[in-house]
Amino acid sequence: MSADRAEPEGGDRPGRPAREAILDLQSRVNQAIIGQERVVARLIAALLANGNVLIEGLPGLAKTRAIKSLAQNLEADFSRIQFTPDLLPSDVTGGEIYRSDGQGGGTFEFRQGPVFGNLVLADEINRAPAKVQSALLEAMEERQVTVAGKRYKLPDLFMVLATENPIEQEGTYPLPEAQMDRFLMHVHIDYPSDVDEVKVLRLVREENAGGSASAPPPKIPQQAIFDARKEIDRITSAEAIETYMVGLIAATRRPSEYGDKLKQWIAIGASPRGSLALDRTSRVQAWLQGRDYVVPEDVQAIAHDCLRHRISLSYEATADGIRVDDVIDEIIRQVAVAA
Repeated sequence: MSADRAEPEGGDRPGRPAREAILDLQSRVNQAIIGQERVVARLIAALLANGNVLIEGLPGLAKTRAIKSLAQNLEADFSRIQFTPDLLPSDVTGGEIYRSDGQGGGTFEFRQGPVFGNLVLADEINRAPAKVQSALLEAMEERQVTVAGKRYKLPDLFMVLATENPIEQEGTYPLPEAQMDRFLMHVHIDYPSDVDEVKVLRLVREENAGGSASAPPPKIPQQAIFDARKEIDRITSAEAIETYMVGLIAATRRPSEYGDKLKQWIAIGASPRGSLALDRTSRVQAWLQGRDYVVPEDVQAIAHDCLRHRISLSYEATADGIRVDDVIDEIIRQVAVAA
């Protein structure tokens, strides 16, 4: 089921092939998803950080298209799970089936579900009850599935990309906190600009007319992702940067130390997964910028996407129309980088 991995071509300096391949992948997806460069950048960052992403946005904003475009340009198996109220856990993980030997006997054989892919699209994930959503918990964290007491390892390249619609509440089930925390990032997608929407019209017309006659470019090999991850692991963070990241998380847990605003706004702070998410994604940011060290701007650039699903607002904040992003803005404003 897994695609063959191609070795990247050599370059004139270490790290160049992997970075060029990733930037090429990002450029291709941006050409297919016009006006959503920030969303595409977050998908690429999550892929490099070996994490999962929850994309939230109104209908018709190319959430599914962005994920499918990423899969189409990457040497990877793509699986789509349409979450519905009648979905069963075995529809996600797979299950055992009985195979008769034709002589009165037989054996049980495990048949893999759609979760055994490289890029798994969990479309409208909040439309399935908690029993089904929980089927993803082990896969998202341990990268394995346990069925009938047996463990089955997922592919080395594995990523859950989930979508949800924020305005439709009827027939939906809120994601449990344990599952939300397993997403590396929670990304909001918004309307494109008027100029970009004109480009969308032209792109769709071109696709409906048959598109370009030229052959599509070769897919980016999986090995480029693995090579990039090795290089990202070598990105360094100074002690002051590590203290800064932990300080941002600490502000969500002890908001009373940062004034009345945060004290009134925050009910529950971020878990240690928040610190890990900041560390992993900030190193990705630095690598994409061609640096081998992290700067505060790298942390600030991804703080909202890493923390917005890990902070629970108080009733007073919700009643006053305060958004989680407002809280994160205030935390970034107050928490300083050590000299």
